[in-house]
Amino acid sequence: MNISEVILVDELDNEIGRMEKMEAHLKGLLHRAFSVFIFDRDGRMLLQRRAFQKYHSPGLWTNTCCSHPAPGESNMAAATRRLQEEMGFTCTLEEIGSFTYRTAFDNGLQEYEFDHLFTGEYNSKFEINPDEVDSYKWLSIEEVDKLLQTSPDDYTVWFKIAFPIVKSYLYQ
Repeated sequence: MNISEVILVDELDNEIGRMEKMEAHLKGLLHRAFSVFIFDRDGRMLLQRRAFQKYHSPGLWTNTCCSHPAPGESNMAAATRRLQEEMGFTCTLEEIGSFTYRTAFDNGLQEYEFDHLFTGEYNSKFEINPDEVDSYKWLSIEEVDKLLQTSPDDYTVWFKIAFPIVKSYLYQ
């Protein structure tokens, strides 16, 4: 499903309207999003490298998948749908928190998102969608920590914010 509209929200994630996705990114308006973090039974995190044709952050490493819910779609339904669309599988997800962030990109687009965080476990084979995902890797939390310190520019802005939140949740 190609999401053409995003859900505009206030700082408390109350829906205040809808807008065409690219317009919202050009104007930098706060909208609802989600980020999914999948782990295997050994505690390794599944990271994806964004496809090089993505409209922002192409070729950067990030969490398992992320996107925006469609108007009228729950965050959980959207996260499940997008996990299937990008990574080729679904699993049980749990919402563990949220955060808001804002960043500008070199191409004139801005992300200003109220981002809902989901985690899940998956331990089987899958096939990525090459239109969305260039490649993937499974890494331990310690390996991710080290890479974020040594090569932070290889990772998306939201991943660098979300990862410590997810890590804190895992080790609480």
